[in-house]
Amino acid sequence: MKRFLIALLACTLIFGYSDIQAQSKTKSSTKTSKSAKDKKSKKDKKGKKGKTVVPETAHIQLPYNSNDCLFAVPLSVDQTFGPTSAPQGAGRIMEVMADKRHPNLPEFEHNSVWYKFTVPYNGKLDIAVTQENPADDYDMVVYKYTDAYFSNHIQCNKVLPVAVNLSAVDSALLAKPKRGAATTGASDEKLDAKARAEAAKLARQQQEKAAAMGTIGMFHEAEDILLTKASTKRHIRSIDVRKGEIYYIMLDNVTPKGSGHSIKVSIFVEAFEVPVSFYDPKIRKNVDVNLTILEKNTNNRVIVHNEKFRGGRVKFVPGFNYTLYAKRDGYFSIFYDFNADRFKEDTLLRMKLYRAERGTVYPISDIYFGNEYELLPASDSNLMNYVQMFKNHPDVAFTIKGWVQTYGVDPEHDQLVSLERAKAVKEFFVKNGVPEENIKTSGMTPTDIKRAATAAFDNKKKTDNEFVKVQLIITGINPKENP
Repeated sequence: MKRFLIALLACTLIFGYSDIQAQSKTKSSTKTSKSAKDKKSKKDKKGKKGKTVVPETAHIQLPYNSNDCLFAVPLSVDQTFGPTSAPQGAGRIMEVMADKRHPNLPEFEHNSVWYKFTVPYNGKLDIAVTQENPADDYDMVVYKYTDAYFSNHIQCNKVLPVAVNLSAVDSALLAKPKRGAATTGASDEKLDAKARAEAAKLARQQQEKAAAMGTIGMFHEAEDILLTKASTKRHIRSIDVRKGEIYYIMLDNVTPKGSGHSIKVSIFVEAFEVPVSFYDPKIRKNVDVNLTILEKNTNNRVIVHNEKFRGGRVKFVPGFNYTLYAKRDGYFSIFYDFNADRFKEDTLLRMKLYRAERGTVYPISDIYFGNEYELLPASDSNLMNYVQMFKNHPDVAFTIKGWVQTYGVDPEHDQLVSLERAKAVKEFFVKNGVPEENIKTSGMTPTDIKRAATAAFDNKKKTDNEFVKVQLIITGINPKENP
């Protein structure tokens, strides 16, 4: 019995030790695994040579049933939609199928998505489709909407497409040139500054054109009216479209498990492609704004909506009217109505963005007075910019301070004239809708007159047009009402 108890105790100790070792190994293994995961995680965050990997752009999920014509995704003309998720399947209805009478249609839909849009004005239809993966093969078919039975007619091939692009794009054609590859045959170091500037301009234009064309689609400079599967070209010729017409696009990702795409529809006309930017005169730099531009001739169609617009080119149609609305925290908002024909002379739209801060001073020189302090109509257009600025911000109080060009001969007269100028400008502001209670007026002080007289003697070249006539000085802001 005693031997049995000793043997039992020995077994317990042996198995207990084994279990402790096993637990120790498990913990060690867990730590090792965790350590390995941490290392792997750190490694995943960095690419080769320790470079940080930029996360992929979030894709727009295509709506449910968008692979059927009845549930086509609406597109806004001139605005890119995407990148999207990859189309999956042909939907509940197989609308597009080739037959003996129509062999140039796709054989059937593989992984399709339907889009639709309304033409805002007459022109040529451009469609730019850019694959996320250049190896994905897309087919594109464009239909003109007919009536309420449109979807059924497509299914029976009673409505034929107005454009077909079945090109089997070879991914090798889309490969980016390797760094260091010769493009012009001349080294950049040997080019002078003018030649480098021209080369940079040409490269920028080529990039803009490539972005406008997309990987495949329809473009106004293309020549082919149809691309079959045998073709490796990428674009078909644009078709003429008219205001109010509705078109549908069937985009079929023939390649299974694709990587998604972006699509942009544009109407090509001889338009103004204008650089638009917003300038802060205090820091002398361009700043980004929350920008919206509406096209009034097409029922206030939104052509730009960007919460962080950092400047760029915008297309304006000749003869069309537009409304621009720009805002940024700490600044006066801008409401601006204009006609695109202004760009026949102006090559850009660069707007000043004024700060709405207590103590900020806006000097105005480009206004005109008759009999020293009677405000002339020639001043109206310049003052209206400031009127609109303060009407948009009724929370801002300010002082109008008048100024005159003086040599200090009659200080009392100068004080009177400067105050009357301020009152004349105030009257204009109130008449045009700025709350009177927000405005105070003042004239030049004796100290102002002495300094102005000294400056006049030191700088006799200063003209009346260059001289400040009034100043607008921000004196108070109610932050609760500030938009």
